[in-house]
Amino acid sequence: MSPENSRVRVRIAPSPTGKLHLGTARTALFNFLFARHHNGDFLIRIEDTDKERSKKEYEHNIIDNLKWLGIESDDHIIHQSERGDIYKRYLEKLLNQNKAYYCYCTKEELEAEKEALITAGLPPKYNGRCASQKPQEAGDASSQLIRLRVPQKKIVVKDMIRGNVTFDSSLIGDIPIAKNLDTPLFHFAVVVDDFEMKISHVIRGEDHLTNTAKHILIGESLEFNIPHYAHLPLLLAPQGGKLSKRDLETSFDDFRNQGYLKEALINFIALLGWHPEKDREVMSLDELIEEFDIKRVQKGGAAINIEKLDWLNAHYIRNKSVDELVLCLKGFIPQEWFDKNGLLRGALELQKDRLKKLSLAKENLGFFFELEEYEPELLIWKDNSEKETLDSLKKILDLVEDSFEKSFEKIVELAEKEGRGDIYWPLRVALSGLKNSPPPIEIMKVLGEEESIIRTRKAIKKLQ
Repeated sequence: MSPENSRVRVRIAPSPTGKLHLGTARTALFNFLFARHHNGDFLIRIEDTDKERSKKEYEHNIIDNLKWLGIESDDHIIHQSERGDIYKRYLEKLLNQNKAYYCYCTKEELEAEKEALITAGLPPKYNGRCASQKPQEAGDASSQLIRLRVPQKKIVVKDMIRGNVTFDSSLIGDIPIAKNLDTPLFHFAVVVDDFEMKISHVIRGEDHLTNTAKHILIGESLEFNIPHYAHLPLLLAPQGGKLSKRDLETSFDDFRNQGYLKEALINFIALLGWHPEKDREVMSLDELIEEFDIKRVQKGGAAINIEKLDWLNAHYIRNKSVDELVLCLKGFIPQEWFDKNGLLRGALELQKDRLKKLSLAKENLGFFFELEEYEPELLIWKDNSEKETLDSLKKILDLVEDSFEKSFEKIVELAEKEGRGDIYWPLRVALSGLKNSPPPIEIMKVLGEEESIIRTRKAIKKLQ
């Protein structure tokens, strides 16, 4: 049966056993874009049946990070841990209809059977030995595994990205769907929840493709409408290989802590396996919603290119106003810098084109607030002598002290006369303490007259 509900309803269903990762964020964004493009609903379900590993702190981390991106549920958030009665009702239905049965095999027996099949080169499926047993023949069933009777048939997954993918149920065997009546297993709970939530489209990772065959079998046994499916390509390392354990453990917090803007992350994540019709690279959330077409998702893996993320982030930083950037920098620079609002704004105006990440702001803006110590030799341009450098700095100081406003033009004239490197190099180092910095006259304008004079005098003193 296919979905009768014409309204698009999708979901993201994370397990709160760890912080939000890039893969889950990508799945959430693709579902969100699909829902918004079709004027549908985006829902969040927390799959927290693993009581030992599920933690509220992880749930909050996932929800808060998605909210920061602008991805929020259109309805109340559902928790699987609160839905035991619903699962039990459907389990009893299958048992009463003889579509499911209790399995009395011990763990040791199942392991031995599995190993024997693998050794023989056969698929490790259950042999169905308990399928014909009645509960009274084997004892108490209250704590026994429940299996779904799987009919011998071909299962066709009609994937919106990959086309039809066919599975043979004879290679699957009877599926475990619950540890007991009170403890459903993942595959069963997912199918029941998607039906109860009226989910029309299930968009998830490629690693779930084989699970989908099982989910269709469970859904058909329960006479559910089967949702449409789409399986997103795996995320790959930058070189195209499998992600390392370290990559997989990189949480979304790490990206935020490095100072990636949400606009850049949304843009970057959207392009991990999907591309717009005209292959644009810079797109706002509204533009992504307008253009998102699930058919433009690629089948092959999507490489994570951090250099591209850096490029996008730098683009969005450049296009933010200074007022917006000041707000974004909270937590990335010392609090006292905010008290020097004029200096901070001037420094940002001058340096924002050099910023790839907000975490680099302290390093890139630091010299405006405090001049680090530097060696006198750094002041000297190429083969110039200390005396020549000292003379240049003294001439600059005279111009600045005579008239700060007029000194900018006068310094340019001096540089044209005596050599740009001879004048600009020592002035740059005197003002910033660095080899590489914005143009020295622009630094002077931000620092102001008093600080420019103090720093130039300090440089002169180093050479005397």
